[in-house]
Amino acid sequence: MPIDIRKLLKSVVSHGASDLHLVSRSEPQIRIDGTLKPVNLPVLTGKDIEEMTYALLTEKQKKAFEEQLELDFSLMLPGIGRFRANYYKTLGHVAAAFRIIPTEIPSLDDLNAPKIYKALVKREKGLILVTGPTGSGKSTTLAALLNEINLTEHKHVITIEDPVEFIHENKRSVFSHRELGTDTKSFARSLKYAMRQDPDIILIGEMRDKETIEAALTAAETGHLVFATLHTNSAPGTINRIIDVFDGNEQGQIRAMISTSLVAVISQMLLPKKEGGRVAVPEILISNHAIANLIREDKVHQIYSQMQLGQGATGMQTQTQVLQRLVKSGVIEKETAIQYANKPDELKSTLNIR
Repeated sequence: MPIDIRKLLKSVVSHGASDLHLVSRSEPQIRIDGTLKPVNLPVLTGKDIEEMTYALLTEKQKKAFEEQLELDFSLMLPGIGRFRANYYKTLGHVAAAFRIIPTEIPSLDDLNAPKIYKALVKREKGLILVTGPTGSGKSTTLAALLNEINLTEHKHVITIEDPVEFIHENKRSVFSHRELGTDTKSFARSLKYAMRQDPDIILIGEMRDKETIEAALTAAETGHLVFATLHTNSAPGTINRIIDVFDGNEQGQIRAMISTSLVAVISQMLLPKKEGGRVAVPEILISNHAIANLIREDKVHQIYSQMQLGQGATGMQTQTQVLQRLVKSGVIEKETAIQYANKPDELKSTLNIR
């Protein structure tokens, strides 16, 4: 008899896990503090998983999955929680990954976020990017940034996501949540029409392609505050990634657009703490006149050294500096910091390790 998927998801939430994985030839696996752990249940077959997961789908979703062999959707189970789900195939069998989305939206104070974040959300226009690998807390950071706006500003916020994750209750601000496939056909198309919906702030779930990036930059240039995500590991690397999406003859114009519209890049990851749980490690780039000039003049490789200057006034910080602080304060192990560092040799030098 197949496992009741609702009961399993309820158990996952109660264990404080971030994810549930269902893959044939394995028992269900949950991710706690970044580590996968098996659940004390029988090994699943592809048929078991199909019966479990199809119980959550509408007929339209079943048809879409069977045609495309991939399905992303959000799911609200009353009394249990909210989830982002991805169904896929492996060796011909159905598999699924569920990400737990907290129904309570955290504040910036809850996250112990750097003070500069509250200043960033006061900006009237420009582009703020939150980047990092999958599972690095990007969505949570963005939700907390928008929550700060919701608590303090009278704004119209449009979110465009695939699927919608955190749902904001209208407080001072008004939120229009738009989901790909349900409310709009594409990020680029929804961005084009968002201009007619009188937004003050736009959140783009992911800048996936050239058309979406161009539309985001244009929106940021024309008086809107735009938040977006990318799967990049460093602040300077994020700028290069955007530029590289475009052909050589277009890159000069894109560099100019980024130099005038970029407000900040927050590039973060989550690391395991010594005492359990995880801690965010955000590298923060705040655009200023010097950095804008480096972007415009195709000298992105020099940005890192600019990030190390005048940090008390700018709020900038490099990943190495954050890791050094966390090691010295005993929050994370030295070996953990080196393992995850973008610049391990630089970190070893700051920690006096040979």
